[in-house]
Amino acid sequence: MEFTTSYLADAVTLLRQYKRQGERAMEQVSDEDLTRVLDPESNSIATLVKHIAGNMRSRWTDFLTSDGEKPDRNRDSEFETPPETRGQLMQVWEDGWRRVFAGLEPLTDADLTRTVTIRGEAHSVMQAINRQLLHYAAHIGQIVFLAKHLASDHWKSLSIPRRKPAEFKAQMNQ
Repeated sequence: MEFTTSYLADAVTLLRQYKRQGERAMEQVSDEDLTRVLDPESNSIATLVKHIAGNMRSRWTDFLTSDGEKPDRNRDSEFETPPETRGQLMQVWEDGWRRVFAGLEPLTDADLTRTVTIRGEAHSVMQAINRQLLHYAAHIGQIVFLAKHLASDHWKSLSIPRRKPAEFKAQMNQ
């Protein structure tokens, strides 16, 4: 992290971190595991990616000038028929993130108090960004959880790994 007093710079940095965290989690699972569900009511990693990307396309296309819920978005279809291959999945993922950064990076501090709409409801630009930060963080948390579960004993921590008892005891004796 770099110290900043810019909300926009911080938001972009956080979103890039979420993107990378999702990618690092997905790298640790097999192609087959990308579409695996834990139970009939849960989503696969691929389904979550398709949903996030659909949301990103809708929210960030013409961010300042059109409603964030585009008329051609079919949200329910985002939870059906996920991308079948890792290549297709990553293409959907990258397209969504490209739209996020293309919508955010041109903004200035003066834009933060402008009004945008999402589903006909007025939001300040800052509120809309916060809404998306929370939404993406929640779903990327689901992706990380699923990847960690599916990778099991092959999982490599995305942050500070837990200490193993023997390692901890050895450190305490030093």
